Amino acid sequence: MHNYKNMQIWKDAMDLAQDIYALAEHFPIRETYGIISQMTRAAVSVPSNIAEGSGRTDKDFAHFLSIALGSLYELNTQIVLSERIGYIDNEQSKHLQQKADALQMMISGFKKRLDKSSKI
Repeated sequence: MHNYKNMQIWKDAMDLAQDIYALAEHFPIRETYGIISQMTRAAVSVPSNIAEGSGRTDKDFAHFLSIALGSLYELNTQIVLSERIGYIDNEQSKHLQQKADALQMMISGFKKRLDKSSKI
């Protein structure tokens, strides 16, 4: 069992989700059920899956981390799209993509360790 509240990947995922919510406040109101909804759901999914998986076996936790990674890839796509359609500028996009990319690497590394330990 892992205590997700003490895990850096969960803390960073929570920070990224908070950043996305703050950013989404500045999107056009017409996007409430469009890209805002998609981005916030993807952002919330990352720490949620880390938390849910932390109470499972290492093999199951690795599966939940895979889901979290999928949500990060989805979120990264939505960040790029938001820049392309002019909702965020290049600086904001770069900053958020860097945070998401760093988190992806951390989660992937942790998942590999779990995968190895569950095969022993």
